[in-house]
Amino acid sequence: MSLSLSHFLILGAILFTLSVTGIFLNRKNLIIILMCIELMLLSVNMNFLAFSHFAGDIAGQVFVFFILTVAAAEAAIGLAILVVLFRNRGTINVAELDDLKG
Repeated sequence: MSLSLSHFLILGAILFTLSVTGIFLNRKNLIIILMCIELMLLSVNMNFLAFSHFAGDIAGQVFVFFILTVAAAEAAIGLAILVVLFRNRGTINVAELDDLKG
């Protein structure tokens, strides 16, 4: 049995919808929201890799490396902000983080 492009695209769509539903269902925990955003980026990357492989072009694979670099930086900055928020407020509940002070 051979895997076709549609198999990868369906899996990517399932992962993307899971991440979007995770964001909409859980709006309280900041860690879960960050993980859902990362899952969203990885599902898009998988689609890029599938198109790149089946088209025989390497441009999609190069583009995935740039996306992974940005995603790693976004995760590091997001976790740093999360640690600072937890130290200052004592919670990571998004509903309680509604005011900004300079």
